[in-house]
Amino acid sequence: MTIENIIFLLVAIVGFGLFAWQARKIRANILVGRDRDMSGNIGERLQKTLLVAFGQQKMFKRITPALLHLVVYVGFLVINIEVIEIVIDGVFGTHRVLQFLGPVYDVLMATNEILGALVIIAVIAFWWRRNVKKVRRFSGPEMRAWPRIDADMILYIEVVLMVALFVMNTSDLKWHRLQNLEMPGSFPVSSLLMSIFPSDLNLLHFLERAGWWAHIVGILIFLNYLPSSKHFHIIMAFPNVYYSRLVPQGQFSNVDSITHEVKAMMDPSYQVPAPPVGPDGSALAPTSFGAKDVEDLAWTNLLNAYSCTECGRCTASCPANITGKLLSPRKIIMDTRDRMEEKYNSPLIFQPNQYGDASKGTERVKVEADQNTLLRGKVTPEELWACTTCNACVESCPVNINPLESIIEMRRFLVLEESAAPHSLNVMFSNIENNGAPWAFSPSDRFNWADELYLAEKQAVTA
Repeated sequence: MTIENIIFLLVAIVGFGLFAWQARKIRANILVGRDRDMSGNIGERLQKTLLVAFGQQKMFKRITPALLHLVVYVGFLVINIEVIEIVIDGVFGTHRVLQFLGPVYDVLMATNEILGALVIIAVIAFWWRRNVKKVRRFSGPEMRAWPRIDADMILYIEVVLMVALFVMNTSDLKWHRLQNLEMPGSFPVSSLLMSIFPSDLNLLHFLERAGWWAHIVGILIFLNYLPSSKHFHIIMAFPNVYYSRLVPQGQFSNVDSITHEVKAMMDPSYQVPAPPVGPDGSALAPTSFGAKDVEDLAWTNLLNAYSCTECGRCTASCPANITGKLLSPRKIIMDTRDRMEEKYNSPLIFQPNQYGDASKGTERVKVEADQNTLLRGKVTPEELWACTTCNACVESCPVNINPLESIIEMRRFLVLEESAAPHSLNVMFSNIENNGAPWAFSPSDRFNWADELYLAEKQAVTA
């Protein structure tokens, strides 16, 4: 094993290890959410995953970005085959170890090169749509400095990775040709680029090694950049679609404790189940109604937050947002993710001890205040009440994120925990309680309109 192999092995261990550490941290963040049983219906879930996640089904509602995204997506999948070869070569000191595949290897390398060139074209098109054409759904109050930088950053990284790939292949190909050696594989794009490369064998070898290292180290950097980026959806989209709701869209969930109470009121013989108990046999503290902070949401809602592509399709289709209301479904999801990162990943803050002396026994604690919760800290009631529950955001999301469910849960907290519903809803609640209907009419007057209509028709016939 050479020094180069040892260095590569260390770099790979650090790169993959750091990604595993970040992935474990994100998994822990997601699991702070309330438990929800998503077992069963495996066949239906796999079918949905194949169609929506792998098949990009919902992307093709917009044909131009769908085709561009398809190129990058397929390129990402196929080019990873060459990455596997690079990793094997790096560990064992081989050179193009998969060449034993023969004609299959020729097809793979040719496909990689064609897709690599198409990826560069698609990335340039994406950059133009975002920065020159300025597609409206890419903007918004929530798309501040970091989301804008992040969106462009990944495009630049993808171009650098593809350029490094072509530098590696072209310099290696020309090095072999100058020595009348047969290089395994077929390289249609690199063959066209050979004329712009130097003819010095030592320089070509240096360029090949530089391209090889730039490509694999760039991929490891890209891999560890993903958890901090909206592009983490290239991994999270698959579990998110698998665990998406199978019930009819827009169907609201019931609160079990309220359901039992209503059943007991309607049927005195109904036996209310015993409250849940902890491992030690003691009764668990009752949970709040709805959601005030991220841990009050279901874990699937938190999975949604890490799967968001920030593409803006949900907000672009939201009738409340289109008519100038404060609501942006994309912002609700981004706020949820930001709140999780803020609460569970932010550095601990040093606070003075009970004597007020920061120099004696300082304790590391997290500063938590009501104004920093998800509800009111990041999402305002005005945003929540602007939602019409039309489900347009859910239908339009290419990875099956459900902003509506989070909105409903925060509304539920406002109504059931704080009695903070808007005046118009409080009037409706009072009417339902007193009159059995949303309108301010007693049940005895409910059919007065029919009598009035009958008298009007009778008078018309008489006249």
